[in-house]
Amino acid sequence: MCCRPTMQCVDTAETVSLEKSRQQHYDELMAHAGQSPNSVWLAQIVASWLVGEGALPDYLGLQPMQFQRLWVQCFSGYRPSKSSRSAKTADFSRMLEKQDLEQFLRRYAAEQSEQSEWLISLIVAACLGNDHLWQDLGLWSRKELSALLAHNFPEMAALNNKDMKWKKFLYKQLCEAEGIYVCRAPSCEECKDYSICFGAED
Repeated sequence: MCCRPTMQCVDTAETVSLEKSRQQHYDELMAHAGQSPNSVWLAQIVASWLVGEGALPDYLGLQPMQFQRLWVQCFSGYRPSKSSRSAKTADFSRMLEKQDLEQFLRRYAAEQSEQSEWLISLIVAACLGNDHLWQDLGLWSRKELSALLAHNFPEMAALNNKDMKWKKFLYKQLCEAEGIYVCRAPSCEECKDYSICFGAED
């Protein structure tokens, strides 16, 4: 089943001050990072999560065992100052297309690997947030999200050749796969809501 997501651009709440800043966490994570190109993006995501930014819930939206393996494989020797629990929960009951979204991303994954599965879980959990996908993931810019998707889901990323906002793009792909065309405009350029789908995300 497919539905259009509601995107509400809201002012980011003031970040709660913790012992370490996001940048400090990131620097420490990268000091323990492996050779995978995904380490940079995962370090950004984890650093944001550790200071309460983004929309990712407990265990980053992963299963507990996946969470532990992520630490071991990507940041061996790093011990976060925060537990695997957070103040956020992922209510997947309001995401009727969760399985469809997982399958869609899996179909376009550059490789079938454990890291790919982690990223799919993170992206799907972040889609429950109310901000742009890069913000809900905890990445530091839309450019970083585009780079992550181009590396891990290259064929899918190439389909977004008009630079549509990523959440809008993902749900549009699901809807079209179901044969549901919710937009009545003859083309995106003629649509009165063009800025909602293609506007700046900063």
